Amino acid sequence: MLIKERLFPAQKLAIALAAVAVGFLTWQVGKVPVVALSLTLTWGFYANFKKMLPIGPNQGFALEVILLLPFALAYALWQASRGEAVFLNATLADTLLLIGCGLVTAVPLMIYANGAKLLRLSTIGIMQYIAPTMIFLTTALWFGEPFDSARLVAFLLIWTGLAIYTTSLVRQARA
Repeated sequence: MLIKERLFPAQKLAIALAAVAVGFLTWQVGKVPVVALSLTLTWGFYANFKKMLPIGPNQGFALEVILLLPFALAYALWQASRGEAVFLNATLADTLLLIGCGLVTAVPLMIYANGAKLLRLSTIGIMQYIAPTMIFLTTALWFGEPFDSARLVAFLLIWTGLAIYTTSLVRQARA
């Protein structure tokens, strides 16, 4: 069962603007953005299922680790059988860096999961636009990535939709 949130007319308009932006870019580029749409759908379902779990965020994280552990171990054993394993096979510094990478990944994910459990999925969805927008601004303004008029139109449509959606959420919270 999916978590259902009631959408108000302004929120429906915001979603429609984002859909128009994706459709416009698809038409301009001439192909469907399969990777972007796949990421959107898989992360959306993932967030929904995580939110539906009747367990806490830390227990959910532990469950994910337990479910993925056999695959990770199988991959590690396969790498070791080919002589390509790095963990415990390289220098002490490399091994410590790999352990550190695990901590640097796990701790923020657990903090995020604890915070996300308290928020509506729509709020989380809006927050997910922050990092891509920062990446876009960095590539376009700092690295000179091409930014044509089609991308400008889509960008403005999406951010107009986000502004409408956010305004609607703020008004709901105050009511």
